[in-house]
Amino acid sequence: MKYEEIIAITGRPGLYHILSNTRTGVVALSLADGKRVTTKPTEQVSVLGDIQIYTYSGEKPLMDIFAQIAKIEKDGNAPLSPRASKEELHQYFSEILPDYDVERVYPNHIKKVVQWYQLLKTHNLLPVTKTKKQTKDQ
Repeated sequence: MKYEEIIAITGRPGLYHILSNTRTGVVALSLADGKRVTTKPTEQVSVLGDIQIYTYSGEKPLMDIFAQIAKIEKDGNAPLSPRASKEELHQYFSEILPDYDVERVYPNHIKKVVQWYQLLKTHNLLPVTKTKKQTKDQ
């Protein structure tokens, strides 16, 4: 499954895998519960690979942030719960992305990133990052 096939639908929780296009939207499969949904023309659909997070130096792709979360988890840190307090969410996100724009990235955005990361991790869909040893071997 490619990241161009995974979408977020405004007003609906979780992530979805695009099955087909319709005249007015898409038919997608929920990664959370496996149910099929059809989007309405009024619903905004965002492709996961196109989503970016605001930083003071520009915008950073969501896939890079997922890779950073994976790196922090490999260092022995436990993943954050999406139900954490606002302060905990901001502290966690500042570890992942120190220069994120605090005024434009709200706690509910951070919750979505954490939830989406956990959902992708559950389905083994996280971006693969190569270590220095792997790149030397190839």
